[in-house]
Amino acid sequence: MTIILNHTIVPALDKTESAKFFADIFGLKCGRAGHFAPVKVNKGLTFLFDDDDQFECHHYAFHVSDREFDAIFKRIKGADVTYGSAPWSLGDGKLNDWGGGRGLYFRDPNGHVLEIMTVPQ
Repeated sequence: MTIILNHTIVPALDKTESAKFFADIFGLKCGRAGHFAPVKVNKGLTFLFDDDDQFECHHYAFHVSDREFDAIFKRIKGADVTYGSAPWSLGDGKLNDWGGGRGLYFRDPNGHVLEIMTVPQ
């Protein structure tokens, strides 16, 4: 059996602002906002940002190519977003080399921890 994650709802204080932040950092486009503010991550996965006033923060990890990593990292630095080498050191301004690749962690405006890595865990 093949199981594929199609979409997930991402809770946000402001769904439109959060979807725009995510799309801008990852080089993606926001869809038309209705009840949700959608961002198509890839051919099979969409993040549906939804307004909520209380939620727990989540961790979203993305395996990306070296070229995509470089582009995302450039946008992170250009947006002056604090980043770090691990979930417990989100502000150390360093990359990690876990598994022989590069990786980093940063927070979105809602406190969700986003991770990019060139070698999947």
